[in-house]
Amino acid sequence: MSLVVALGALATMAAAAPLLTRALGRNAGYVLAAGFLAVAGLLLAHAPTVLDDRTVDWSAEWIPSLGVSLALRLDGVSLVFSLVALVVGALVMAYCCRYLGDATARGPVLPLLALFAAAMVGLVLADDLVLLYVFWEVTTLCSFALVSTAGAAAARPGRQALVVTLAGGLALLVAVVLLTLATGTTRISAVLAAPQVVLDSPYAVPIAACVALAAFTKSAQFPFQSWLPGAMVAMTPVSAYLHAATMVKAGIYLLIRVSPLFAGQTAWSAVLISVGLTTALLGAVQALREHDLKGMLARSTVSQLGLLVAVIGVGTSTALAAALLHTMAHALFKATLFMLVGIVDKETGSRDVRELSGLRRVMPWTAAATAVAALSMAGVPPMLGFVSKEYLFMGLLSADVTPWAGPVAGALAVTASALTFAYGARIVYGAFGGPLKQPDLYEPAPSFLAPAAVAAVVGIVLGPAVSLLDPVIDSATTDALPGSTPPSVYAWHGLSPELAMSVVTVVIGLVLFWQRDRVDAVLQRVRLLDGPGLFDRAHAGLLALGGRVGAPDRASSLAAHLARPLVAVVALGVVGLVTVGPLEPTGDGGDPGRWLVVGLLAVAVLGMAAARRTVALVALVGVVGLFVALWLLLSGAVDVAITLLLVEVLTAVVLVLVLRGAPVRLPDPGRRRLPTAVLAVAVGLVAAGATAALTGRRELSAAGTFYLDRAEELTGGTNVVNTVLVDFRGLDTLLESVVVGVAALGLLLLGLRPTTVAADTDDVLLRVGTRLLAPGMLVLSAWLLWRGHDEPGGGFIAALVAGIAVALRQLAAGTVPDSPWLRPRTLVGAGAVLAVGTGLVPLLAGDALLTPFDVLPFLSSALLFDLGVWLMVLALVVAVVQSLGSHRASSEAAVSADRVSA
Repeated sequence: MSLVVALGALATMAAAAPLLTRALGRNAGYVLAAGFLAVAGLLLAHAPTVLDDRTVDWSAEWIPSLGVSLALRLDGVSLVFSLVALVVGALVMAYCCRYLGDATARGPVLPLLALFAAAMVGLVLADDLVLLYVFWEVTTLCSFALVSTAGAAAARPGRQALVVTLAGGLALLVAVVLLTLATGTTRISAVLAAPQVVLDSPYAVPIAACVALAAFTKSAQFPFQSWLPGAMVAMTPVSAYLHAATMVKAGIYLLIRVSPLFAGQTAWSAVLISVGLTTALLGAVQALREHDLKGMLARSTVSQLGLLVAVIGVGTSTALAAALLHTMAHALFKATLFMLVGIVDKETGSRDVRELSGLRRVMPWTAAATAVAALSMAGVPPMLGFVSKEYLFMGLLSADVTPWAGPVAGALAVTASALTFAYGARIVYGAFGGPLKQPDLYEPAPSFLAPAAVAAVVGIVLGPAVSLLDPVIDSATTDALPGSTPPSVYAWHGLSPELAMSVVTVVIGLVLFWQRDRVDAVLQRVRLLDGPGLFDRAHAGLLALGGRVGAPDRASSLAAHLARPLVAVVALGVVGLVTVGPLEPTGDGGDPGRWLVVGLLAVAVLGMAAARRTVALVALVGVVGLFVALWLLLSGAVDVAITLLLVEVLTAVVLVLVLRGAPVRLPDPGRRRLPTAVLAVAVGLVAAGATAALTGRRELSAAGTFYLDRAEELTGGTNVVNTVLVDFRGLDTLLESVVVGVAALGLLLLGLRPTTVAADTDDVLLRVGTRLLAPGMLVLSAWLLWRGHDEPGGGFIAALVAGIAVALRQLAAGTVPDSPWLRPRTLVGAGAVLAVGTGLVPLLAGDALLTPFDVLPFLSSALLFDLGVWLMVLALVVAVVQSLGSHRASSEAAVSADRVSA
């Protein structure tokens, strides 16, 4: 239960953050930091259990029919990653208290950071594949929202980050589906306990590919690495949290978590090692080319993540222990460096090393903390980064994909680490070495420096005392690779190959720094892969392709819109006739009454084709709809017939609103008459032939039989159509109604507001008729709503009746009644609250969502739900009618202005 409390506390902090910032300003960060530490303490209380190779579990049903549950699990791996997210998050929150101004702090940054932490902790605690995917996507959206707080500068990098990471999210979704199909469960612990089942399934390769793709995009691996440096446009606290503890670490977590499935598989190891080391080298070279301090750190994150991916690919217990240890070390030194660079930027107004110099003389404590963190990043003893780098070397040397894989991987890791040493030295010397150029600066306030200093001190203390972390690393490694024997973690390895590699790293790094001007000149001439440029060109090309594909749909002619789908219908009919052959019609042909309706319908359609006046065409369209409704009524589909009839009436009213003031005569089709007629006849023949051939060839489905037999017993309603919509498929109806409501609000957001239009003088009959009919129509609407669960009717049909009354009022009087109860936003809000609330109430009693219940003997949940649907559908009708009135008013005003000017 404590896992739920921890996650709920983080979600509560995210929800309460706006209120806290309003009351405390930027100091709200201290409250949130304390909350993060409290949650970390709550999880640490379970450390004895976790270190004893046991887990803490909690679960509740979520989607029982699919076997999906809200399952949480705390083991060694999730403990490491959740503590990283919470401890670094607490430091970043405390840092925000002095980095942000009160005005900025009252914006979305602190709530989004809190939500980011909740999503990351939820992701690493999730023991259900679907739940993990949900949290995975929440971290993506949080990252995009946080980067977007940078304003216009974030448009391009934010778009790239969102597209790349969402693509990886789709790959993860595919992996989730395939894993569920392969194992028959969504429980992560159960999936990982059956690696052979996954490997023996036909989905093994696609699963591995999708998981790797998801992790590569999330953790900025080649060729997807360019989105992460672009995201540095975000403010420094966001960059610190994103790079050190959350978004990018999610990909690392995923790879470690699935290690029981794929560790030791040659293809998996080869891909991860090659991609990881390529990313490490490319990121390190690009970091050394940078002059912007924040840009160096961003490229550095890419490089460090590449090393982590490569060592995870090795798949041994030593390699996974190294990955876990370096994850912690990287979180500490990277958070420290980002926060300190933010301080330098705040104090000096620049992050360019060519403009900075000698700051150690005026900011000695900042310089010392930066040096400590940079030494840890460079892997210099006795820092924690040195110990973790030693284990990285040890893990990579054990790679056995090929006989020479270990030495090659080790050499490439040394090269990347030497470059890391060089740009780490460049960061420290570039900002703090040399002569002082800005003597009027001063040390930041202790409260501003403290969060970064704390992380730096922890990094230097845990180097010699790394054995304190040994139980945690041992437990996490055992959970990541069950049955393995993790190595003990200690600071001194003695005279070993790893030590020799560290010496070579430092020597090469010192040479590169000593010759930094020459190295920089060479690197600036080297043409590297332009990731953002490639993305922009690909994005522009995709948009151009979409423009060409959609060009016919932007044409003003209806023929351009209709031609392709109608030609496709004819083509499908021809293909079906050639491949399947003609099917003999089934049934007895129906009663003569239906054929009479079909004949009258054909006459009406021919009349539409021959009509040359708009009024005649509108009338005939209504007649066609009337005959189709009559045919449905004769077939027994009463609800569908009523719905169609009402839609036809509403369509006729809307068409009159649209066509008032339009030309009386229709344009002459000219040369298009013959091909249009041929296409129309061909489509009609295909549709008629398919109907005749396919009708009656399938018995009533099992679902249909179930609804007919059990609907009344389970729902209390005798109208099967309504019970399906409101009870059995209530969630579908709810979501569709919400879409309708959103469309209504969209019309309002487009600036379409109700405008009174003076009614024409010859509309007296219409105005009087509307006044007489409207009250009766509203009563009819209420009656149809009331009886819908047992007889033909329901919320949608009732809303159409009420909507027709509203549309007639607009047509006759030029305006919808000015009532607060008829405002679309009010209708949508009330309808959504009522429908969602009715669906959630059963959860309080432990039942499933949208379970039927009776409020009173005469008031059921189905009626309340239908009333919510009624309100949202009516909102759309009102919004459309009002917008048409506004459009008409604008058109008439423009015509009047033209006449006056003339």
